[in-house]
Amino acid sequence: MTRFAMGLDFGTESVRALVVDCDRGREVAEAVSPYAHGVISKTLPGKKKPLPLDFALQHPGDYIESTRKAVRQVLKSAPASKIVGIGVDFTACTILPIRRDGMPLMLLPRFRKNPHAWVKLWKHHAAQPEADRVNEVGRARREPLLKYYSGLISSEWMVPKCMEIARKAPDVYRAADLIVDAGDWLVFQLTGQFTRNACAAGYKGLWNSKLGFPSKSFLGALDPRVRNLADKWLKNIVVPGRRAGLVSREFARKSGLRAGTPVSAATIDAHSGVSGMGVSGEGTLSIIMGTSSCHMVLSRKLRLFNGYAGVTKDGIIPGFYGYESGQNAVGDVFAWFTRDFLGAPFDRLSKKARLLKPGQSGLVALDWLNGARSVLMNANLSGMVLGLTLSSKPEEVYRALIEGTAFGTKIIVEAYRDNGVPVRELAVCGGLVKDPLILQIYADIIGLPVRVAASNQAVALGAAIFGAVAAGKEAGGFATASEAIAKMTRPPAATYKPDRAAAKVYRQLFETYRKCHDFFGREQTALMVGLKKLMRRA
Repeated sequence: MTRFAMGLDFGTESVRALVVDCDRGREVAEAVSPYAHGVISKTLPGKKKPLPLDFALQHPGDYIESTRKAVRQVLKSAPASKIVGIGVDFTACTILPIRRDGMPLMLLPRFRKNPHAWVKLWKHHAAQPEADRVNEVGRARREPLLKYYSGLISSEWMVPKCMEIARKAPDVYRAADLIVDAGDWLVFQLTGQFTRNACAAGYKGLWNSKLGFPSKSFLGALDPRVRNLADKWLKNIVVPGRRAGLVSREFARKSGLRAGTPVSAATIDAHSGVSGMGVSGEGTLSIIMGTSSCHMVLSRKLRLFNGYAGVTKDGIIPGFYGYESGQNAVGDVFAWFTRDFLGAPFDRLSKKARLLKPGQSGLVALDWLNGARSVLMNANLSGMVLGLTLSSKPEEVYRALIEGTAFGTKIIVEAYRDNGVPVRELAVCGGLVKDPLILQIYADIIGLPVRVAASNQAVALGAAIFGAVAAGKEAGGFATASEAIAKMTRPPAATYKPDRAAAKVYRQLFETYRKCHDFFGREQTALMVGLKKLMRRA
């Protein structure tokens, strides 16, 4: 009997529903439904008052309506009765304050105009002062939890965003029974059961399987108003592939799904892509290459060092320590330059850039146009292009920006390899893998083969894989993630190998990049931070 699994992939702009054949990995149905309100960064819907700088919000109602539409669409090709399990992945750290019954506070009339009551999207960076406070106090107290995050946390994460609510909107903070990850809220909408996924809790929530949650002492030292913050968090941690609940009758009526279908605990979208790319063991750096890039490595051993964004046991694939690193902007950098800065067609610029040789332009770019995540963890840093002359051409700057993101990834790879975490190849998926220029530059700069995932929807496929695991063997699914990955993924679509001549030139350029990286990112951060402060005051 044919059996299917469904993945629900919640991205920055839309939700994607993907139905996959559990036995052959065939993707039988797919539907995308955009969020009606998109990313809210200028003003709240229907309001004129501008939002503060670095705000990025969403409307939680969009998630439900888009899910309903996408699911009903794929069920036209794959009967609900044949779907054995459902997995959910979500952007992170995307959070919302809610009542205990799941009601988002922004739906209440008294909070509708308060932006802090809305969903704070992953790329909401306005909590940088709170992140700075966490890092400062954590260093002073030598908090053991921070060792699992290289001693630095990001403004994107749970604690800074919660602190921002407490400081800027204390009435919202007091009214919130819970502050939850959006992925966990979606699982609650599907099942009526609250769980907290180990992936988001571990990588973004300062939870650790050994040390637990941040102590009241630490939270109180950050700000007395958040001393009891952990009381607003879900405590029942569930690892990827573990069943979080069953589709409720209510959601079945809304969507057409079969009530009682197993639903997996949520995962972070990028982390879901690891299994969707067919990675189930050590030695591969998995990269989701889109508007931003997320890098993940699996290891049997725990090694604590500086240079990654987080490490969590069982956070990506059960049985492994999963390391995460990232770059805040990659595709966003290319889109900014081609569309917003130049107003030029992307394809035409890419074709011209392909004709250039490594080093020909004399340019090196720092890729921090949306701040720096790994290895520096500083949202106040900004980008630059070094070496501009009156002869510099747009295609040369564009190629330098691509190279800058690849150099940033090389910094991440070196941090892992220097500290005993094996990286022998790269596996990639996401919107950017369609451009051979980008992938060849990455192979040449990093000096490792780059293999492209067979699925164009590896993240949604990963969610479907965990849905099949949540079903279990007895219900037509799989007993382990490795079994599901072996059955439901296919060999790479293509592999890019380093070109020796190009790699030799790039080794020289990388030394220039590294010096700029360390000077502006470590030694003289006040230069770029000062510019950001001036911009905020203007």
